[in-house]
Amino acid sequence: MGTRLGELVERFGGQLAGDANLEVTGIAPLADAGASHISFLSNSKFRAQAAQSGACALILTPADDALIGGEYAGARIVTPNPYVYFARAAQYFAALHDIKPPVGIHASAIVDDGAQVDATASVGPRAVIEAGAVIGPACVIGAGCVVGRDAVIGAGTQLFANVTFHARCVIGQRGIIHSGAVIGTDGFGFANEGGVYIKIPQTGRVVIGDDVDIGANTTIDRGALADTIIEDGVKLDNQIQIGHNCHIGAHTAMAGCVGVAGSAVIGKYCTFGGAAMVLGHLTIADRVHVGSGSMVSRSILEAGQYTGFYPLAKNADWEKSAAIVRNLSSMREKIRALEKTIKTLTTQDEK
Repeated sequence: MGTRLGELVERFGGQLAGDANLEVTGIAPLADAGASHISFLSNSKFRAQAAQSGACALILTPADDALIGGEYAGARIVTPNPYVYFARAAQYFAALHDIKPPVGIHASAIVDDGAQVDATASVGPRAVIEAGAVIGPACVIGAGCVVGRDAVIGAGTQLFANVTFHARCVIGQRGIIHSGAVIGTDGFGFANEGGVYIKIPQTGRVVIGDDVDIGANTTIDRGALADTIIEDGVKLDNQIQIGHNCHIGAHTAMAGCVGVAGSAVIGKYCTFGGAAMVLGHLTIADRVHVGSGSMVSRSILEAGQYTGFYPLAKNADWEKSAAIVRNLSSMREKIRALEKTIKTLTTQDEK
């Protein structure tokens, strides 16, 4: 199943140079694209490869089109942001080939009489929907999922197989939660009495906005008293931990294995590289970008790029550097003493 090239341009815009009636069946990388594929050039260092691509059409910027348009044999869609155009076109082609789950409740699913499941929703095999839960229109609840009591799943949201969505938690519309994710676990809250830990009941919720993607095996803790908040458009990769009472601002994205400790407040449009860590009770401003493996140990109140790790080196070189770092304090004292001695000698000479 495919579409005309001209229809793509009608849907997503861009300036077409070439045959609008070309039949396109999908998107492929520059090196692998065939005569029925379109491809895209979002990184100018691949211009030479793009010029030789076998794709029937190429998505590229005006600048790249000016440089390789004459060399490339196929049609071209010229647009300011080829990567975004690719994403939208990829969604379109995926929808053409998508197999929709059957509407209705599978015979092996367990749905409490007190739950509300919209007639257009799909509930898969062995899923459990507890009392008071609300499943909105066109939702997909995959096989083996558990939706706790009084939880709310917004319209068009999909839970892949084996997601656990605990009691009273809420997610908005068009969300995606991948397999193994657990939403609404207890936060890590304990009081210490003479070395013995006393559990603090976690009575808040997790409240998630619209258009949020949550990766496989990611966990989001419910608040202790108030709620953990995930705003609209947030994108969380696999195996991320969000602690209790955190507040993640709209359209923030986190790569795999990021950890955010409890009560951290993170602004809008931030990004976090893989395995970045954020300590608890910190505030991070809007549009802060944290590099992979970085440890955020203080609040960041100004937008910008932040990195907090030592560059990779051979182990022997790293050990030497680590030894120097350990001795910096004593070295500083020696330098101060030397500066004081030099100042004293200089003063005596002047006299």
